[in-house]
Amino acid sequence: MGYLNNNTGYISDLLASRSIIKRGNYALITPDGLVKNIIPGFENCDVTILSTPKLGATFVDYLVTLHQDGGNNIGFGGDGVETFVYVIDGAIKARAGEQSFTLTQGGYLYCPPDTAMTFINNHSQDSRLFLYKRRYIPANGHKAHIVSGNVNQLERIEYEGMSDVILQDLLPKDLGFDMNMHILSFTPGASHGYIETHVQEHGAYILSGQGVYNLDNEWIPVKQGDYIFMGAYSLQAGYGVGRGEAFSYIYSKDCNRDVEI
Repeated sequence: MGYLNNNTGYISDLLASRSIIKRGNYALITPDGLVKNIIPGFENCDVTILSTPKLGATFVDYLVTLHQDGGNNIGFGGDGVETFVYVIDGAIKARAGEQSFTLTQGGYLYCPPDTAMTFINNHSQDSRLFLYKRRYIPANGHKAHIVSGNVNQLERIEYEGMSDVILQDLLPKDLGFDMNMHILSFTPGASHGYIETHVQEHGAYILSGQGVYNLDNEWIPVKQGDYIFMGAYSLQAGYGVGRGEAFSYIYSKDCNRDVEI
């Protein structure tokens, strides 16, 4: 195990961190202090585990750097666990059952719970991935299926009628799916229309820009490379700041299911 940013040895300042952990409520996890995890099946990879049930999430998020020929060839997910991979940068070759996919920056692949995913770095430079898994919740008469695409070909939707907030839906609005992945982008100065409160959880990786996020009524500065966990009923909203670059993040959302009691 080592640090993801490869900073080692003595520091020249006080020990400090922007990270905040409120288990079951919310978390801000910054790149500094993240560690590399050794996980069976991942070869020549730096794997960092982000949200897990230990934090209060019903899913697991990972940040994965694939070095040359790095990947997972034994299978990720399946046996009731759905998976999703998004290419932050680089290029990978992925498989879902008998289907193969070449995914470049912005490319993604969803595998339903009966299909394991494999992937390998597809070029000599490192590739970085945002990886997700969750135990699938079935619904009678409905079934999820393999989905692949690239955000550069997706519709850009004005979020709730706001032209400076753009939403992209990565998965179909279909009752076969118990979750979705979205990308939300704010031009500097744009914001949510209100502070949200809902039962859905989110795991969000910030792809670009800077923002200020309301997490349980605490306004917290965030930026590219940060990760946010938002638990059920955690108050949440954000707005973009900075100069020119959009504040953009990819995030998961559980959906399309009733609450069990």
